[in-house]
Amino acid sequence: MASGTYTSGVLSPFDFELIGFVVGLLFGSFLNVCISRLPPHESIVMPRSHCMACGHAIRWYDNVPVLSWVVLRGQCRDCKTQISWRYPAVEIVFSSWLLVVATLCVRASLVGLHVQLSAAQQTSIIVSGISLAILGFLLIGLIVMDWQTHRLPDAFTLAGIVIGFLLVCVRAFFLVPGEGDIVLNTTHQLRISSPGSFTAHGNVFLTGTEALIMGRIAAIAGAALLLLTVRWIYKAVRKQDGMGLGDVKLLAMIAGFLGFGESLVSLFIGVVTASLFGLTLMARGKAVGATKIPFGSFLAAGGLFAAIFGQQIVGWYAGLLR
Repeated sequence: MASGTYTSGVLSPFDFELIGFVVGLLFGSFLNVCISRLPPHESIVMPRSHCMACGHAIRWYDNVPVLSWVVLRGQCRDCKTQISWRYPAVEIVFSSWLLVVATLCVRASLVGLHVQLSAAQQTSIIVSGISLAILGFLLIGLIVMDWQTHRLPDAFTLAGIVIGFLLVCVRAFFLVPGEGDIVLNTTHQLRISSPGSFTAHGNVFLTGTEALIMGRIAAIAGAALLLLTVRWIYKAVRKQDGMGLGDVKLLAMIAGFLGFGESLVSLFIGVVTASLFGLTLMARGKAVGATKIPFGSFLAAGGLFAAIFGQQIVGWYAGLLR
C-alpha cells in the first residue's frame, strides 16, 4: 500500500490481483475439504484427501486446483469414478472473490496518489481486505453446504461471529483520533467537571472506538434477535419450525463482519431470491408450500452481495429518510 504515490516496489496493481486469484485457488481447495467434511462432523485434517469411492489417497500432482480436475477429465485416476464439478467450481468462485477483494484494496490504496494515506488508514485497508476474504470463504462454503445438506455448521457460523468481531476490534484500534466519534447534544451542551458540578466544557459523545465496537455488538445481537423473533412467530402460528437456528447464527455472522444495515440488505436479498426459487419450483410442480428450501444458501449469497454493495445501498436508503 502506498502513501502519497504508488511505490509498491516491484509489484503492480495487476500483480496484487493475480496473487489474490492464485491464493484463492489454493484456499478454494481447502474450502472443498471443509465443505465435504464439516457437515458429517469429520476432521478437516485427517485423513489426507482421498477418493470417496475407492478410498485411494489423492496424489499431490492430482490435487492441483482446477488443473488436475481438467487433466483427469473429472475422474478418479484409480477407479475412474466421476468427480463432482463442484470442486473446480468452488475453487474458481473463491479465487474470483479474492480477485475482487484485491481489486478493491488496490483501488483504495491508490487514493494515496491524490490524498496521502496515514499508516492507520493503510492498515484499515489491509484489515478490511482480510475481513472480506475471510467472509467470502465462510459464505461460499455455507452456500454449498446448506444447498447439499441443509446444514450450517457452527464451525463456520459461530467461529465466523468471533472472527468478524475480533477484526472489528482490530479496525477500532487503528482508528484515527476523532474518526467515527458520535457527538450528542451539539446544540445544548451538557457541561460536567466533577460530580455535582456543571461548569466544565465539552459535549457528551462516544469515541469512534467505543461506537464501532459497541455498535457491532448491538448489530450481532439485533440481527440474531430479528430472525429469532421471526422464528418464534412462525412456530406460534404454524406450530412447526420454519427456520433453523443455523440461519439465525448465519445472519449474526454477517452482521459481525459488515454491520446491522448490511445484514438487513443480505436478509432482503436472501428472502427475495429464496421466494423466487420456491415459486419457480412450485410452478414446475417440484415443490409444495411445505417443501423446505436451503434458505441459508440464499442468505449467504445475499451476504456476498452486501459485502460489496451493502454500504452504498444503506447510505442511499438513509439519504431517502433525511
